[in-house]
Amino acid sequence: MKLPDGWKEVKLGDIAKISSGSTPARNKSSYWNGNIPWVKTTQIQNCHITKDSIDEYITQEGFENSSLTMIPKGTILMAMYGQGRTRGQLGILDIDATTNQACAAIKNDKTTDTDFLYQLLLYHYEDIRNLSNVGGQQNLSGEIIRTIDLKMPPLPEQKAIADTLSVWDCMIEKTEKLIDEKEKNYSCFMEKVFSVKGKKEQVLVKKFAQEVSVRNSSLSVTQVLSVTNKNGFVLPEEQFSKHVASNDLSNYKVVKKRQFAYNPSRINVGSIARLDNWDNAVLSPMYTVFEIKEGMVNSDYFFHWLHSHRANQKIKTCAQGGVRAIVNFSDFASISLYVPEKRKQDEIADVLNSMQKEITLLRQLAEQYKLQKQGLMQKLLTGQWRME
Repeated sequence: MKLPDGWKEVKLGDIAKISSGSTPARNKSSYWNGNIPWVKTTQIQNCHITKDSIDEYITQEGFENSSLTMIPKGTILMAMYGQGRTRGQLGILDIDATTNQACAAIKNDKTTDTDFLYQLLLYHYEDIRNLSNVGGQQNLSGEIIRTIDLKMPPLPEQKAIADTLSVWDCMIEKTEKLIDEKEKNYSCFMEKVFSVKGKKEQVLVKKFAQEVSVRNSSLSVTQVLSVTNKNGFVLPEEQFSKHVASNDLSNYKVVKKRQFAYNPSRINVGSIARLDNWDNAVLSPMYTVFEIKEGMVNSDYFFHWLHSHRANQKIKTCAQGGVRAIVNFSDFASISLYVPEKRKQDEIADVLNSMQKEITLLRQLAEQYKLQKQGLMQKLLTGQWRME
């Protein structure tokens, strides 16, 4: 693509100084718990890094006896290595701070707008991660970061682009904060209604639930699913990034709409769900499938209880085994929970359903804002759309 008029191609090292920090000796107690902020890659999550996000501080003695410099407020940080998606993520310091050796500090010169550079590097996140894989290198380094190729518009256009993208960042941030508030309210309400301790209305799961073990012997069901702790039923490739199902599905278990299923070795971390988005599907033979008598217990009521802190505690308590605890259906069915009269169950379920629906709509809104911003970045950061 032709370089837009007035734009120039540069290496990041041409417009910014790149440095990194270090870790004061952990065995020197006098180096730690001071008042100098010390940033790690866990705080670099494509966000502004505030005082509230810092969880470790060093002393002046620790600072003076380590290869550290104070990094000024407004500096961009990049994670050079770390677990999962950490490598290549960015942050902007809202405070003066120091960092460990896994963080690169990117201090741009006066020809570059910091907020624009931050957005530009965000846009090139995947490209930057790929640089770290050249020749088997799994980490970024200061030298690699200096060689990042960038296309830079004139300074006034940089500022105009950054201001435009910041509007979407603000909408995304406000929506995600609202989601956090709504999720806290949802959790608090759940704990309140499910934490009743009276024995009169405590009912064992086995009183209203029964295990179902129907095999796909006729091969009539072809949709294979998995159960996750965050997203419930999902396609296996969404969980494992590849096709993992057996070629022979005849021994797989059939799960029907509104039936529940869980992984016995992962239910203790929340891998249990109800099938809502498919009429039926098949699961690996290791899964446990069960259904409930909805005339006795409201399915939505039970669904919400399963995702409460109280349910998680009870499930962990009944888990058997060592490192990877197993919860068989007989163990799960021995759990008791608060089950009020049906009318009250319905009322509680309606409230929780409304709260959850609101959270879902807000998540969809946040995703729409993110998609809109991504589209803007594609146009503005490549010069397809110009700004004055």
